[in-house]
Amino acid sequence: MSPPQDPEDEQGGGDPPRDLRSVLVTSVLNLEPLDEDLFRGTHYWVPSTQRLFGGQIVGQALVAAAKSVSEDVHVHSLHCYFVRTGDPKVPVLYQVERTRTGASFSVRFVKAVQHGRPIFICQASFQKAQPSPMQHQFSMPAVPPPEELLNHKALIDQCLRDPKLQKYQVGLNRIAAQEVPIEIKLVNPTTPCKLKKMEPKQMFWVRARGHIGEGDMKMHCCVAAYISDFAFLGTAILPHRWQYKVDFMVSLDHSMWFHAPFRADHWMLYECESPWAGSSRGLVHGRLWRQDGVLAVSCAQEGVIRVKPWDSTSKL
Repeated sequence: MSPPQDPEDEQGGGDPPRDLRSVLVTSVLNLEPLDEDLFRGTHYWVPSTQRLFGGQIVGQALVAAAKSVSEDVHVHSLHCYFVRTGDPKVPVLYQVERTRTGASFSVRFVKAVQHGRPIFICQASFQKAQPSPMQHQFSMPAVPPPEELLNHKALIDQCLRDPKLQKYQVGLNRIAAQEVPIEIKLVNPTTPCKLKKMEPKQMFWVRARGHIGEGDMKMHCCVAAYISDFAFLGTAILPHRWQYKVDFMVSLDHSMWFHAPFRADHWMLYECESPWAGSSRGLVHGRLWRQDGVLAVSCAQEGVIRVKPWDSTSKL
């Protein structure tokens, strides 16, 4: 008999039940083996741009790489380039090259292919556990816990009830589709009156929808890779949103460093900032914090951002 479900969190806008197996494990990151070190991945959610979601490609590539290493090593870093636009109408093939298998570190090269051409390349490095007395980390920002914040659906409903905000949607339409397999709670939601004062920084709580469990740490890292690309590059446009709208925005590269064990189906704080933008590019840095203050993952990404001025009748 299943345990009774907790009542919906009214303040959180009714978070979904947590007893269902995460679709990120059962579908998105469940690759089909075709041959040794060759896998096929399908698509679960496609953004409104009708281009493949970069986080899906990163996550699936890491799944493919992880299948070629032993159980006693775990990913500590990956470095990726997006080289062509992905086609959402066909699957992606992942080819793994076992670059090096060493006593402490192992390196894998992954190429994602569609229509006979690479759309993405990635190097992932895995390490056996090696304790060290030398340890330090930054301090986690002081923010309200996720239980005190509105979820996306509640924020949308709040905007729709305010006549002054109906046309703005606070930039949340990008995650309005229920098929997105992650949950987000913004720490400081944007409002029109804040647009001219915004810094290139944002923070939000994030977790995978559904249950993953303790399971394999490799899978939690793959889920975090999927999550890490969501709304990340958009941090660079925040100070400019009142003046410009995005005409074209895609990721060029993506890097991650994994520091400590975590569960991707538990709330983590995603701290994002953009130290630089120019030459139609933007650079963003990110940190994923566990709720207990441990720095779990660091991220960096650069992407193409082309903008054009708002017309005289609208600012969003």
